[in-house]
Amino acid sequence: MNATMATSKALNILQLKKMKREGSPISMITAYDYPSARLAEEAGIDIILVGDSVGNVLSNYNSTLPVTMDDMVYHTRSVVRGAEHTFIVADMPFMTYHGSSEEALTNVRRLMQEGHAHAVKLEGGMEICDTVKRIVQSGVPLLGHIGLTPQSVHQIGGYFIQGKNSQAAERLLNDARALEQAGAFAIVLELVTEEVAKSITREISIPVIGIGAGRYCDGQVLVYHDMLQYSAPYREKKFVKTYSDIGALIRNSIGQYVEDVKNRSFPGEEHVFKADENVVEGLYGNAKVKAGTL
Repeated sequence: MNATMATSKALNILQLKKMKREGSPISMITAYDYPSARLAEEAGIDIILVGDSVGNVLSNYNSTLPVTMDDMVYHTRSVVRGAEHTFIVADMPFMTYHGSSEEALTNVRRLMQEGHAHAVKLEGGMEICDTVKRIVQSGVPLLGHIGLTPQSVHQIGGYFIQGKNSQAAERLLNDARALEQAGAFAIVLELVTEEVAKSITREISIPVIGIGAGRYCDGQVLVYHDMLQYSAPYREKKFVKTYSDIGALIRNSIGQYVEDVKNRSFPGEEHVFKADENVVEGLYGNAKVKAGTL
């Protein structure tokens, strides 16, 4: 990490809103562990999202629904240690904010106090705005999430593009307005048609961060493992740009290691430690057989 980054401070919600007003794009990426977060911070990312997509990415769940609060606290805490100078948002898992306000606040408290997150993210629109208000009034920055909401995948019937007709577009715009009024500092728009995303971005005063929502949002977010092809097998996604194929690099590197072990070229002379001559004599006697030749 360079000296400038080592002395920098994480962005805050006032600065993020200022970035929207000034037309400065916001960069956001997911991370789930210390090394990923550290590398993202060193690269200059604005926001790290500890997403419940950890369930899909690291555990190969079919959805985000099995992810628990304990999971999110653990991964958030790891990310915070890796990116001390970056604004970090943690996802509230499935059904941790749909009951009473007291239950929601208890779970938020865990992410903030135990996970050390700077903000939380909730999926949903108008139907969760009362809860959003309570959380914001408690002093917690909140990031909204509308469009495709993975926690509702069984209700909406799959992973489909949102905002394809006028009725859907109006509902999304109303959700965005409601979240803004409830106090959200920004909104993630997932898998939304570009035209609708552009309209929402212009209509509301808080930042809109897109993922599969086109070119006119105030910022963009991608999943760490998607943009780096760090998975096996890798599933192509239209809205993802691949910047590196780390999966192939890792696979080939491990394959080379296996080959080296099998043909005994690893470890080599440069990888071993040598004992003093008197130790060798004590082990092997006058035969003076050198260690490593057996």
